[in-house]
Amino acid sequence: MSEASALYAGEVMHVRLKPRRHRLAYRLFSLLLDLDEIAGLDARLRLFSRNRFNVFSFHDRDYADPEAGPLKAQVEHLLADAGLEPDGGAIRLLTLPRLFGYAFNPLSVYFCYRRDGSLIALLYEVNNTFGQRHSYLIPVGANETAPLRQKAEKRFYVSPFMDMGLTYSFRITPPGQGLRIAILASDAQGPVLSAVQTATRRPLNDRQLLRVMLSYPLLTLKVIAGIHWEALRIWAKGIGLRPRPKAPDSPVSISPAHRP
Repeated sequence: MSEASALYAGEVMHVRLKPRRHRLAYRLFSLLLDLDEIAGLDARLRLFSRNRFNVFSFHDRDYADPEAGPLKAQVEHLLADAGLEPDGGAIRLLTLPRLFGYAFNPLSVYFCYRRDGSLIALLYEVNNTFGQRHSYLIPVGANETAPLRQKAEKRFYVSPFMDMGLTYSFRITPPGQGLRIAILASDAQGPVLSAVQTATRRPLNDRQLLRVMLSYPLLTLKVIAGIHWEALRIWAKGIGLRPRPKAPDSPVSISPAHRP
């Protein structure tokens, strides 16, 4: 049986539409990791390890609640709490791994499947630069087809230049030969920010890992450096800082499924 885990290489683009236009784009790779396959990847790959240092590594403590047990069991518990009745199907995490021991993931996405291969929900895990984390769990309707359309009210402070009273609209093409994640943040007057990640699937092997290491050198450091550099550019355009509220009481916000 072939692995579902894979490498996705592409780019991400952000456009802020108001009160000042601001655009950025950069190349990006991510790993799609089936949570049942990570131990096998650790054993098979020379350049990838689990919970120990390597060129590329996955550390369980970087996700969800580090004190709450195995990651897949945590996600299944969230699904059950939302009334979705997980049946042991695959949970696949799209994320940026640690590179030489360091990573910062503004957004990681869990694709939660039933045993029959249909999607039951998506879980969007967001980290901010203040060391806080919050997730948005959105069910996938039984008759939904790609691209998936989902919505969530903003509950978590991310950018100091963005208001809290926003709605996120997601348009997702789940991982296949390609993937596309589009997020539109809007206020009562209309769109404020558009972000799009597109990528193409590659096999997850040492050759491809070496290739992206050379093609995207020090990417994980560039992500956090880029966040601060772009923040400086936005501030220079006269966009003021928003006060940071306390984090939500619950670590997960649950939104209803899309209704066509």
